[in-house]
Amino acid sequence: MKPFHGIGLFCIVAVLIACAGCTGTAPATPAPTTVMTTTATPVPEPTVYPGALALNQIAPFGIAGTNGTATVYKAEVRSTYSWSSPSYNSPRDQQRAGESLYTTQYGYITESPGEGNTFLFVYVRLENTGTGRMVAPSPNQFMVDYNGKTYPYTSVRGSDVTVDIVRVGQYDYQIGRGGEAGYIPPGQSNAADGFLIYEVPATIDLSNAALVITLDPEHRAAWKLG
Repeated sequence: MKPFHGIGLFCIVAVLIACAGCTGTAPATPAPTTVMTTTATPVPEPTVYPGALALNQIAPFGIAGTNGTATVYKAEVRSTYSWSSPSYNSPRDQQRAGESLYTTQYGYITESPGEGNTFLFVYVRLENTGTGRMVAPSPNQFMVDYNGKTYPYTSVRGSDVTVDIVRVGQYDYQIGRGGEAGYIPPGQSNAADGFLIYEVPATIDLSNAALVITLDPEHRAAWKLG
């Protein structure tokens, strides 16, 4: 009877252990982890002004019986530029400045843009193809369009300013009245052929930049600069 008693006790213990395992608390299932993702807002690629002409293409304009043509034939980026002026570099002006410009810069003054910017020279030619005098667009009507922003021109000091390595004068002073609307007489020899200076971002891509000109109340044209 004792052996049977030992076997029975063993079985009872085994059953109790099994039951204890069944009634125990099962490990909690971890909650799924939610990963937050953000979608970057796409940045639109810069595009050139709609309908912009290529360099050297001609745009006709004119109202009230006047006729003219306009073209942009060159654009160049310059990190700095040097200029000279007989009136500004006169001994009297040098004395007022308190130094001899000819001693320090040999008569030339170097212009530098603001931080992060550069200079853009744009060369334009406007011709009166009619028979009477034609009102010339003001240089304020010439705007550089780039990446959704417009940039106005910056004038040189005066009509006698010579910019280093530039053979023509600024457009301001090719129309008779610097900075304002002047007149262009008829004929090729009287064409207003000059440059305008713009201060633009140093990262400018000329292939996406344009010069936009309001030629008269009825005509506007744009030229791709690169």
